[in-house]
Amino acid sequence: MKPKRKPRTAPVLLSGGNPQIAMADGDAPVQAYIAAMPGWTSDAGRRIDRLITRSVPGVHKAVKWNSPFYGIKGHGWFVSFHTFKNFVKVTFFKGTSLVPAPRGGSGKDARWIDVHEHDLDEAQLAAWIRQAATLPGWGTS
Repeated sequence: MKPKRKPRTAPVLLSGGNPQIAMADGDAPVQAYIAAMPGWTSDAGRRIDRLITRSVPGVHKAVKWNSPFYGIKGHGWFVSFHTFKNFVKVTFFKGTSLVPAPRGGSGKDARWIDVHEHDLDEAQLAAWIRQAATLPGWGTS
């Protein structure tokens, strides 16, 4: 007799609608995170992921702390994003070095943008992604 399989359940949405996805390396956990993003944020997540993948061939992906992270192996993480109820926050870990620097943030190095429904400036985001990928990243990827 075959053991019964438990039915798959959707990922838990944490406060603000952020999907709870286990930490893991690779595209699969990032795609699981994006698929679990609620409403319009899932489309925004797909667009952001596509921009990063197209702008930085061979980018290393992972989910850490319930957020997709993108980096260059041996150089660290350069960008991540996180879902909130009304926006998706895209964080550049060395954002103060970008030209022009994203306006969000007050930390030593990091800067971010809040992407709301219908306001993703893909050209500007792609320019920041390409710049950020050339800088020494945060942590290890």
